[in-house]
Amino acid sequence: MYRTALLSGASAIIASLAATGAAQAQTEVRWMHIETDPGYLEVWEDMVEEYNAANPDVNVTMQFLENEAFKARLPTLLQSDAAPHLFYSWGGGVLRAQAETGVLMNLTEEMMANDGEWSDSYIPASLNGVSFDDEIWAVPYRMGTVSFFYNKEIFEDVGINADELTDWESFLGAVEDIKEAGYVPIAGGGGDRWPIHFYWSYLAMRIGGQEVVDNAKTGEGEGFMHDAFVEAGQELARLGALEPFQPGYLAATWPQTLGLFGDGGAAMILGFENTEQNQRNNAADGEGLASDNLGRFPFPEVEGGVGQVTDTLGGLNGWAVTHNAPPETLDFLRHFTSVERQREMAQAEMIIPVAVGAEDGVEDPLLQESARQLSESTWHQNYFDQDFGPALGRVINDVSVEIVSGNMEPDQAVQMLADEAMLQ
Repeated sequence: MYRTALLSGASAIIASLAATGAAQAQTEVRWMHIETDPGYLEVWEDMVEEYNAANPDVNVTMQFLENEAFKARLPTLLQSDAAPHLFYSWGGGVLRAQAETGVLMNLTEEMMANDGEWSDSYIPASLNGVSFDDEIWAVPYRMGTVSFFYNKEIFEDVGINADELTDWESFLGAVEDIKEAGYVPIAGGGGDRWPIHFYWSYLAMRIGGQEVVDNAKTGEGEGFMHDAFVEAGQELARLGALEPFQPGYLAATWPQTLGLFGDGGAAMILGFENTEQNQRNNAADGEGLASDNLGRFPFPEVEGGVGQVTDTLGGLNGWAVTHNAPPETLDFLRHFTSVERQREMAQAEMIIPVAVGAEDGVEDPLLQESARQLSESTWHQNYFDQDFGPALGRVINDVSVEIVSGNMEPDQAVQMLADEAMLQ
């Protein structure tokens, strides 16, 4: 009996040690994101739970940082022992700068293995947006485009046909008509600054075209001193002189701006592809404008400009991986960005997918319009404040606000940009 008890006790100890070993062997994958939408988070949490259940030796944990805090704290965090294993990336110059510090894992070999089986599962433009010098530095996640959304009831009341707002002069005329009718023409988010840079960026694209913008990135030709950038500032100043935004827009955050639009407080907003959902979430009643009261049109052309209305500005987002991340991180990313998971997120109106074959998940009419615009894009440009790198991006955001508010001349703005570019 003593021997039986001893064996039983030993077995219990061995079982306990085995259980402890199993627990210790479980690999944590730390995933940092900036998403705030409860519905989107629920979709992600379900995917994580599914993955963890299918991979008991892995524990994917989600970590959140608010957008502006993420930008401010991430550089320091990436140098610490608490660095996330994968995190949200806007691509462009910010991603390049992170890669140059050595904190990122070069994903080229992994994604190009087996004749590019993994890399070929994404739309080429999305992969190009997270690649530099033929090396891949993030896993593509989504593409998006910035465009105008409008309140159909206000447009109808004022007598404006959105289909006719194809050129900048017609657009400025519509702004004047809306204001004269007693409405706020545009919801503006000057407090966060970056929402205003969309206007200057699009104007530069429409006036100068791709070669001029690319030269500014590389420092070739006239760079930021090209006349197109001055003209973009002049046109932005013309818009600002019409006082198109709501009172106090210079202090308004982007959520507040979306809420204003969702509450019917402005006729238009220049926003992301998922503006329909976001205005609803930020409206005072949680419902916002009804889907059938929302319309959409691309940023208009500028007469005499080189750029086309089919040139798009928007996100090229991905998930970057830190250099010391465990191999399980890549396995999770394969799962998370697979065609099946991307289709689920598209059906939830979260993304315009980049996985080949997942586009059939886009069901919302306005998102379908964005997806169609992207599929026909003659040139897709990443957000200027991301593509030009963090330091120059901040200056772009700042001068855009200063120009539209009448506090800076366009030629002063381009000189500031040119001076900052020289420091890069």
